[in-house]
Amino acid sequence: MCSLPRRSVLAAAWAACWPGGSRAVDGATPLRFGLTPVFLDNQVAFLNQWRAYLQVRVRRPVEFVQRGSYRDVVALLVQGQIDFAWLCGYPYVRNSRHLRLLAVPLYQGEPLYRSYLIVPSRDRTTKGLLDLRGKVFAYSDPDSNSGHLVTLHSLLKMRESPSSFFARTFFTWGHRKVVDAVGVGLAQGGAVDGYVWDTLALLHPELTARTRVVQRSEPFGFPPFVARAGAPEADVVALQAVLLGMRADREGQLLLKRLNLDGFVPGRVEWFDGVREMSRVVDAA
Repeated sequence: MCSLPRRSVLAAAWAACWPGGSRAVDGATPLRFGLTPVFLDNQVAFLNQWRAYLQVRVRRPVEFVQRGSYRDVVALLVQGQIDFAWLCGYPYVRNSRHLRLLAVPLYQGEPLYRSYLIVPSRDRTTKGLLDLRGKVFAYSDPDSNSGHLVTLHSLLKMRESPSSFFARTFFTWGHRKVVDAVGVGLAQGGAVDGYVWDTLALLHPELTARTRVVQRSEPFGFPPFVARAGAPEADVVALQAVLLGMRADREGQLLLKRLNLDGFVPGRVEWFDGVREMSRVVDAA
């Protein structure tokens, strides 16, 4: 039986743990799956394991296609260059006519997560967003719900504009990088995916220890796995079945543990109503 490594592990060592993980999967065109560094940063070994797990079970080659932003991944989906992706709820609702839900992760038993407002841990006075007026603020991605949209919506509710409220803002293109930027003082505040912050606190507590969570948003639908609308139905059914079945076998459970997730469930569009309404308000403004 393979034991679960606590930190980084060589991909070759992991491949030996998974039945069929080192075997090439012959046959049809690969299933191409889009990812951004917003979720999986510095996880090369893990992606090698996950790809081996998926392709053995769908009996097709699987390729992870990594891009630097949600916008790039959505463009690949719309153009038909990839069929599947792990997206945020914000780009999902904005492009829902081109996409369909494949599966939604379960985190702490629910298909939900929150946005965290973080500040440097040495800042003991900031209590909320209002206290960051005139400060430098870090976002993750322009199309991130937790790392951008939630903050924009909150400012609009206060009848404030980001350009006048903050002294300066910038995008880091990854939630981990928001934590880094706030932790080292490049920004006095930042918006980050609560699931990512919590997971970093487990795996890299030295990073999150330099930050402090001062505010948590209401819950939103967890960033979903999606398929492009025209993806072959047989591929959609096969990949969805494998994702939903991960928590039913030992190998899948180990991979889920590495992701700090409990499993996957079929998605419901209404889980993203909160994101959809914030998007409507921000777009109107």
